[in-house]
Amino acid sequence: MLLAVGRVPNTDDLGLEAAGVAVDKRGYIDVDDALRTTNPQVWALGDCNGKGTFTHTAFNGYEIVADNLLADAGRKHTDRLPVYALYTDPPLGRIGMSEAEIRQGGLKALVGKRPMSRVARAIEKGETRGFLKIYVENGSKRILGAALLGTGADESVHSLLDAAYSKLPYPEFQRHVRIHPTVSELLPTVLENLTSL
Repeated sequence: MLLAVGRVPNTDDLGLEAAGVAVDKRGYIDVDDALRTTNPQVWALGDCNGKGTFTHTAFNGYEIVADNLLADAGRKHTDRLPVYALYTDPPLGRIGMSEAEIRQGGLKALVGKRPMSRVARAIEKGETRGFLKIYVENGSKRILGAALLGTGADESVHSLLDAAYSKLPYPEFQRHVRIHPTVSELLPTVLENLTSL
């Protein structure tokens, strides 16, 4: 059994008030879209700002701040899509919006689903638990999000991430050739029989 009760930032003894750095009611350091704090000479990256609690989002925070300081790039943490993996057995790979977020946003969306028991790579490995699920916007046909649970899901999700960032319409995503036998090769097939959300 896993019980997760949340995280608390370890910021209470950093002397932030003396530095002119404000925190929110939960103790996370307040930052703007570029990760600058209320002190214009201080940026907050990683778990302390509550804008992503993963190693990959912390590293992306460094990239945002470095690009903005060194190249005036205008990068923002709000431009990144939510993406993560859970290294469970089987692993989970997630990108973009969840079904609940799509519904709350009032978006007209379609969903494609495929059980891992119908994925050649999963059958070959004898690991057929799980599913592939992809959400697309009805009008623009862009990929809104995905939840992949099964063997290789933590890696397969990356091709969907690139498509979502580029706002590639799913019919174009379906035309790209993928290597056989992989989990990724079945992602276009998931999009063949879309149903209303």
